[in-house]
Parts: sequence; structure tokens; C-alpha cells
Amino acid sequence: MKITFLDSSTLTRGDIDFTPLEALSTFTHHEHTAPSEVAERCGEVEVILTNKVVLDSEIIESLPDLKLILVCATGVNVVDLEAARARGIPVCNVAGYSTPSVAQHAAALLLALATKVHRLATEHDAWPRSPIFTRLTHPVTELSGKACGIVGLGAIGSAFAIITEALGMKVQILAREDSPNTSRPELPRLAAREFFATSDVISLHCPLTAENEGMIDGDTLAAMKPGALLLNVSRGPLVDELALAGALRSGHLAGAGLDVLSVEPPPADHPLLAADLGDKNLIITPHTAWLSLQSRQRLLAGVVDNLKNWLAGTPSNRVA
Repeated sequence: MKITFLDSSTLTRGDIDFTPLEALSTFTHHEHTAPSEVAERCGEVEVILTNKVVLDSEIIESLPDLKLILVCATGVNVVDLEAARARGIPVCNVAGYSTPSVAQHAAALLLALATKVHRLATEHDAWPRSPIFTRLTHPVTELSGKACGIVGLGAIGSAFAIITEALGMKVQILAREDSPNTSRPELPRLAAREFFATSDVISLHCPLTAENEGMIDGDTLAAMKPGALLLNVSRGPLVDELALAGALRSGHLAGAGLDVLSVEPPPADHPLLAADLGDKNLIITPHTAWLSLQSRQRLLAGVVDNLKNWLAGTPSNRVA
């Protein structure tokens, strides 16, 4: 059996051991694969591993030997699931591997925005010139007693809730009609109007769907509490980025911390990379919340388990 990983550079920087995959079959991997290279590299392959390389219906239909698609991530939007179903090809993902790392990263963004540590730590020439023992240049916000609004109380949202509660914050959840989620029933579920108007911090932890794409738009931002902070470690398209840039420039928001953008990597002229926004308490990290070594090791272990289970005739984490 032939297995190939189309974009192994998304998982390893030389610190991940692929021996468990090599032990199961003939395994090859490519650091990067351009769309024009997919068909050639997968011509006789039975199992494809992908993180971000797109497997559309044309590709899936053109690979006669393909028997299994393993997505090295939770989101499976890079695979045409209907095309896979039509050919009876299982598609399996891995969920839950990055929860501690992503919750930790969201907390780091929040603390940086509140304390301005990212500004103060880089202005090394300013302290020696200060006429007093300290600097009062950047306002610092105490989070204790503030309201933290969480959108999406799944594993990561729940982990982030625990962190913010430890900081003394009051957690509230955006209510979603017909939601089956009953975890943390003691936390208040608020309708959108009250949720956005009363949250001092809003943190997004929900999957991207057709219904919530662009949910943070001009109207939503205007409804947010003046001086609030926005965090997004989930999916870039949840946010209307032009509208967010405007809310930061106007001062309506006190800051934003983002680990995701709608296009990754973003173009150099992306609206949120504008030079003037550097003074608006905006922090953008390059989709790194998930990439601790421990997180990536758990991800590979999940992929290997999915492969072993499929070989045993009991596919796991099957999404198609």
C-alpha cells in the first residue's frame, strides 16, 4: 500500500517522527504540493494525507487507486466530501489534539492586549528617558470583574472559560437557537443583543459555517461595548476584516487579538496589516495557536490511529 503526505511542512519542522507511518506501509511525504502537482504525486497512491492541499472532485475522480483520505486537521473543507462519498472513499479527521495549546494562545493574546506587554517590551529606548521610575504611556486594563463573552462552548471555548474564570472574569455565552450543547449549564446564555452589548471581551471559538460566516461585521462591532476587546483563534472568515479595521481606527474597540485571517498567508496589502493599525492595539499571529510540539504529536498519533483502524475495517473519526 502506498501512502503520501502532500504537505508535511505543515506538521513538522524536523521534530516529528514519521516512523509510525513508515512502519505501516510505503510512506512518502512532500513538504509542499502545488495544485498542479497533486495528480502526478497521487497517481498510484491508495492513502492521501493532507492538511491544506485541496482535494476537489476532479482530483478525487481522477485517482483510481485512492481508497482513503486522512485530513491532518479538524476542518475538512479542503476535501470535496460529496465526491469522496460518491466513490465510497472514507475521509477521516483528527479533533481535540490542539485544545490546550489554542486555549493557552487565546489567553496570551488577551493578557497582552490588556497589559500592553507587547508594546512595552519592545520600547527599550523609552524607559531610560522617563522622568519617573515607570512609564504611564500605555493604559493597562485589569481583567478581574470584567465580562468575557465566549462564542462556541466546545472543548477550546470551555478550556478558555476556565482560564478567564481563574483571572476573575465573569463568563457568558452567546446563545444559539436549538444548540445541543448543555456543558457548563450554570453559565448564562445571552441573546445576541445583550451578549455583544455587555461583554468586555469577546472570544470566538466556533467552527466556520454558512450561517456564521462574517458574523462579526459592521453591525455586530457597532453593537459591542465601547472599549471591548475581540479575540479570534478559530476561523478568519468569521470576521469582516474591513469592518474590524474601521472599528479599531475609530477607537470603538480597544484592541483585537487574531491568530487567523480570511486568507492565509495573507497578501501584503491585507487591510489588517496596514501600518497605522500597529498603534491600535492589534496583535496578529500567523495561525500558530495550535502548533506546540505536544499538539502536533497528538495530531500525528490521531492520524496513525485513523489509518490503523481503517486497515482493521473499523474507520474512526469518519466525516464522509
